[in-house]
Amino acid sequence: MDTKRLSATLEEALSRQMNVELYQSHTYLSYGIWANDKGYGGISNFLFRHSQEEREHAIKFMQYILNRGGKPTVLALAEAPQDPGNMTDCFNKVFQHEVENTEKIYNLVDMAMAEKDWATWNFLQWFVKEQIEEETLAMDLIDKLKIAGGDRASDESLFTLDKVLGEMPDDAELARDATSENP
Repeated sequence: MDTKRLSATLEEALSRQMNVELYQSHTYLSYGIWANDKGYGGISNFLFRHSQEEREHAIKFMQYILNRGGKPTVLALAEAPQDPGNMTDCFNKVFQHEVENTEKIYNLVDMAMAEKDWATWNFLQWFVKEQIEEETLAMDLIDKLKIAGGDRASDESLFTLDKVLGEMPDDAELARDATSENP
């Protein structure tokens, strides 16, 4: 008896998104290393935690595919992007990555709706909400840096920003803790 509850098209698309999330994790890890190398331990820690959150998103996709009788495919990761030129470039790139990821999530939602796969559509709603939070967080980073003075921020302003980001609470949810009531 065939117990697979995903179409081949959605299985492949969700698997691709799992790999996108892994690449996002890879990217934030790279940016965190860059920030640490520049002496921004707090910003580095923030980016490392964000890297872990993106990995947890990948695991969430993996687990969903498995739960629906599919088999996710892990692909080779591309090389991490070039280091940011400065903090403004870093935060702008974070925002751009999140916007691109939102578009990919929306495409998955469209696919699920077109196939009338309501279980997958419902699963993806958590990611729709998450992307609102991710984009807002990235915009807040850009705004905080602008308030600090942007590329001309004083050492004191950057020190404070580094400290604030380093002390931000870790809001990453673990995929294994997800339930139907709390996806």
